[in-house]
Amino acid sequence: MDEAARQMIFEDARTFADALPDGGVLLGLDLGTKTIGTATCDAGWRFATNNTTIQRGKWGRDRETLAALVKARGVKGVVIGLPRNMDGSEGPRAQASRAYARNCAEAFALPILLWDERWSTQAAEAAMIGQDMSRAKRAAAIDAHAAAVILQGAIDRLAGGVL
Repeated sequence: MDEAARQMIFEDARTFADALPDGGVLLGLDLGTKTIGTATCDAGWRFATNNTTIQRGKWGRDRETLAALVKARGVKGVVIGLPRNMDGSEGPRAQASRAYARNCAEAFALPILLWDERWSTQAAEAAMIGQDMSRAKRAAAIDAHAAAVILQGAIDRLAGGVL
């Protein structure tokens, strides 16, 4: 990974926001082992909306699918869920997310924010249950909804000025 791409990956919301002085549409990703949930937000960082769930494949296929989404929505930055353990430590899934962030930074030349996603899936599932969504529909949509929860948490921090 080249140094320029490495410098585009942030864990601090303030430095990520500084890399995007004009705001812009953000893409949120919830990386599962078999799927990738996607969400986008408006350019003013007010609300996140779940998009699609992508079946994970080899990086080349994922890259093409995500590149099409980045282009279609005019994405200016990416927020990737970082699955930390409850005690804040990181395990193999967090390391896989970091590797995916490095791939995205190289492929898209966009700022990347790694965002703590410890409760995102549970929050997404609770919201879908509250909407009386069937178990089958929840299973099909959980990753995209979790991506929206991750992205909403990040933009709340970014737009709220509490960095």
